[in-house]
Amino acid sequence: MAWDVDRLVTLTKDFPRIHVPLTSIRELDEPFWFSGGNPPTCRAVVEHARLIDAVDLAFPIILSSDGRVMDGMHRVGKAALLGRSSIEAVQFTDDPKPDYIGVHPDKLPYDEASSHATNVAQRRKMALTD
Repeated sequence: MAWDVDRLVTLTKDFPRIHVPLTSIRELDEPFWFSGGNPPTCRAVVEHARLIDAVDLAFPIILSSDGRVMDGMHRVGKAALLGRSSIEAVQFTDDPKPDYIGVHPDKLPYDEASSHATNVAQRRKMALTD
């Protein structure tokens, strides 16, 4: 299942912001970016390092109702690199219907210039995997 990130941002814009301990972000200990045949090449790691460096922690991450990261893993990475113990988040109590079902992450639409200003050079439609 996958959701359009811009739609998630719009849906959560009035949600209360909460602080979530980084220890509760399960994706920190999972092969989040490098799974499903996506090998962690040095080039891929460098690209993620660039994206982590570019993110703005002023924007909250978006969590599903069960606490999975729907948007914001590069911000989670930056918070971890900075030694922070928590990160600001918004969280759904009821998840919205996905925009895509059964579409491989590599086949999701790609948007070079998103309207959501997170200071990330590239925005991607993010897949939330179980």
